[in-house]
Amino acid sequence: MPLYPLLLEPIYKEKVWGGRALERLGRTLPGGAETRIGESWELADLDVTSPSGGGGAGAHSRIRNGPLRERTLREVIRDFGALVTGGVRMTPSGGFPLLVKYLDARENLSVQVHPSPAWAAAHPDAHLKSEAWYVVDADPGAVIYKGVRAGTTRAAFEAAIADGSVAEMLISVPARAGACHYLPSGTCHALGAGIVVAEVQTPSDTTFRVFDWGRTDRELHVAEALECIDFGPVDVSAFEPGTELEEAGLEGSHLVECEHFGVRRWAVPEGRERVRAGDAMEVLMVVRGDGVIRWGEAAHQLEIRSGDTVLLPAALGAASIEARSEMDLLEIGVPPG
Repeated sequence: MPLYPLLLEPIYKEKVWGGRALERLGRTLPGGAETRIGESWELADLDVTSPSGGGGAGAHSRIRNGPLRERTLREVIRDFGALVTGGVRMTPSGGFPLLVKYLDARENLSVQVHPSPAWAAAHPDAHLKSEAWYVVDADPGAVIYKGVRAGTTRAAFEAAIADGSVAEMLISVPARAGACHYLPSGTCHALGAGIVVAEVQTPSDTTFRVFDWGRTDRELHVAEALECIDFGPVDVSAFEPGTELEEAGLEGSHLVECEHFGVRRWAVPEGRERVRAGDAMEVLMVVRGDGVIRWGEAAHQLEIRSGDTVLLPAALGAASIEARSEMDLLEIGVPPG
């Protein structure tokens, strides 16, 4: 069976800090106005999740279009192999090497850190989690917390956890739509209230909460976090190239390039096309607008809209994305190896 662009079914997660802002992406969310949806797992292929994150069970995305509808991404990769993945290596368990989400922070997320390389090496049940946040929308004055202020010692930070002044120890960055922030494992961070982001990360949800803004019904992991935090500002300049791109008259930005993934953003005006000419697997997130993907010498097409996440198999070959209204696209690639 010839492969085609695979639309992925979102997996919604209720969170105490979540809201209903993903409805602005055209989503029909589960529950009523009181149901706080904090995360939409757009592409997930995890055999287990953290009890305090994904709930402990596995999470496997399903295809929602075409002949492979209702099959899991894991099953498709198992059956089609390199026709889907190209030269990309899967995880040791055979899972997809990324976890892709939308986050809706109606309230502040916990101040947290993901396992450092040293911690992960010493604890086989913990996994590195390096991630990138692309800001889709942000309220005026909203901020992202990204790293610890210069000169902050572990002892001072631990005292700030006890007296509730942790935010004063963190570097706050204004959240602006269209900006992208890379957060390597070991970075103490938090997503502030009033922000919607698209998140691209390594396939783990191991999280150590440091501080939860006065909420008392969730577990903290202070001892583990203090072992993992890189104290001081995080220098990610090598991973956030910020290069402006121009291709076939379209404007784009090279947002993130790290050992785990690369992220580019393209602005496609109404009636214009973004042409994909390569043979590498790619994840496409439509963060604004709607359009149509054409492939197979334009004999086939798939309509896409704001909020859709699509896996473009390596064997798809050349394809074009035509904008029916002004589109913002995130193109996410995985290095071969």
